[in-house]
Amino acid sequence: MRFHRRLLGFALLSAGALLVVAMPASAQIGKSVPVPAGSDADHALSEINATTDPTQKLALIDKFAATAQGDMAIVVDDTYVNYYLAAKNYDKAFEYGDKLFALDPDNFANAVNMVRAAQEKGDSDKLLSYGAKAADILKRYKASSVPEDEKKRTLENAHDNIVYVQQLIFNGAYQTKDPTKRAAQLVQFAQMFPDSPYANQAMGVAAASYRQAQNTPKMIEVANGLLAKDPNNVGMLLLLADYYSEKGDQLDKAEADAKKATAALADAKKPEGVTDEQWQQQVSLQKGLALSSLGQVNIQKKNNAGAVENLKAASPLLKSDAGSYARNQYRLGYALLNLKKVQEAKQAFTEAASVDSPYKQPSLDKLKAMSGATASARAKS
Repeated sequence: MRFHRRLLGFALLSAGALLVVAMPASAQIGKSVPVPAGSDADHALSEINATTDPTQKLALIDKFAATAQGDMAIVVDDTYVNYYLAAKNYDKAFEYGDKLFALDPDNFANAVNMVRAAQEKGDSDKLLSYGAKAADILKRYKASSVPEDEKKRTLENAHDNIVYVQQLIFNGAYQTKDPTKRAAQLVQFAQMFPDSPYANQAMGVAAASYRQAQNTPKMIEVANGLLAKDPNNVGMLLLLADYYSEKGDQLDKAEADAKKATAALADAKKPEGVTDEQWQQQVSLQKGLALSSLGQVNIQKKNNAGAVENLKAASPLLKSDAGSYARNQYRLGYALLNLKKVQEAKQAFTEAASVDSPYKQPSLDKLKAMSGATASARAKS
């Protein structure tokens, strides 16, 4: 007797590389369906697997389905799912995947296939829905009465597929264009998979997305929630420092968060998969953002000399990001004007106007106003 082996989706190894993982029946999450060697079902599956012509393969699956009884219907529906996935007929894959869930609600292999189908179709709603099914299946299995040694072995065997599911859901939510929907989906993802290596990243992007959507209460709620779990999360410290410094509110907190982010960057370790060059660029940009927030706090507190010092230090670190660089130079121009350093202020505004960003036109307007004021002063003299 052998068991029907279910493909548990694909695990990402590297960009463009996929690994198909087949778990033995003893390590499955969900029902294991025995297929006696030499039985009619065994012969039917062998013939289906050996056939390469899609039309003939489907006809053989239909023939197999017509004779299947009892739990063999699980094998039938799983075979249909894999057939329609290969054919990229995602609606039919969903149809048979849902039938399979009705017969075997804890079928993790099916959840992986449904997540994959939703991702390939580009249906973010189904991606989250089937992702929730996958998360619930894992939660129930972890709480089940299965012996701990077997449970540990099964989850270890399923690890690549679990990570694969998490990658697809996270990436799908991340690519959602509407910032409010993106944020909600990322928060939902983090709640479904709280132990995922992507959970904190998802919450960070969610907070930034709520800011983009101008939903400040949700932004602050998500950011503070993440900082409660990860007090040295540089992204959230910078987000709040930037927000409060720009708003001119809770300036002491903005200053403390910016300084804490700088200190955390000094101890940060390069993540796996990130090159030295990429890591150095990220650290430089984040340090520049912290210094720029400190400069804005200085301006708000009327410490223009301190602002100039911080903003000048931030300038070279922010050049890789046009918007951040332009804003920094715009701030620097104002701080220099407050110190009556007109020529240096013009230079800062010119630099702010030199890149394409929301600060381009305001900088040009400021330069025009300054030139007009200079001409008027000359005329009077």
